[in-house]
Amino acid sequence: MEIEPETQVVTLDDEGIELSAQLTDASEEVVDVAAEVPAVAEDSADGSEAQDEATDTDSEATEPQDSREWYVIHCYSGYESKVKHNLEQRIESMGMQDEIFEVVVPTEDEIEVRDGKRRVVERRVFPGYILVQLILTDDSWYVVRNTPGVTGFVGMGNEPTPLRPEEVAGILKRMEAEAPKIRVTFKPGQKVRINDGPFNEFIGVVDSIDMERAKVRVLVSFFGRETPVELDFLQVEKT
Repeated sequence: MEIEPETQVVTLDDEGIELSAQLTDASEEVVDVAAEVPAVAEDSADGSEAQDEATDTDSEATEPQDSREWYVIHCYSGYESKVKHNLEQRIESMGMQDEIFEVVVPTEDEIEVRDGKRRVVERRVFPGYILVQLILTDDSWYVVRNTPGVTGFVGMGNEPTPLRPEEVAGILKRMEAEAPKIRVTFKPGQKVRINDGPFNEFIGVVDSIDMERAKVRVLVSFFGRETPVELDFLQVEKT
């Protein structure tokens, strides 16, 4: 059997040029153009990043720089509220609202038991100290330092030292706590009176105090032997 040789069909246009050759050339041109596209895209991206950096720089330059910070001033213990009032009056009368912004006496609410009754009292967190938010200048320093009742700024030497932001946040959070703390007026080894529960009116001795759980363990003499009883802080009081 004779095997016929393979044949190749070639299509010619009117001018006798092979169409297959034209298509090959066109595809090569498309590939060349596509190869140049990434370079253009990279240039565009670089330009966009440069523009973004310039925009960020401009916005940072236009942001106001406020150097206000919190400082601690010392005063006579028990006169914190009076000194706060005096300073606020001086700020207003001397037009220092743009340099001295807030005056705070750190306080927190506590529950205490006295004479068998519970009551909420306001306690100063740092007796003898007041917080002031200001921009430290010669004028603001003078206004604060010469307020009646102020004995000085807290700092190293003659230079007032500002509080760290985390210190201020901790103090303000402590002041804003919704639930008042329970004031503990006793310590291990002291005698206490139980004022609530099945052991009401019993006298016992404090064995241990659990501040996290607000519990106190009291040793009570019961049927001739000491019995440990766990109570809430509000269920006992000093004798």
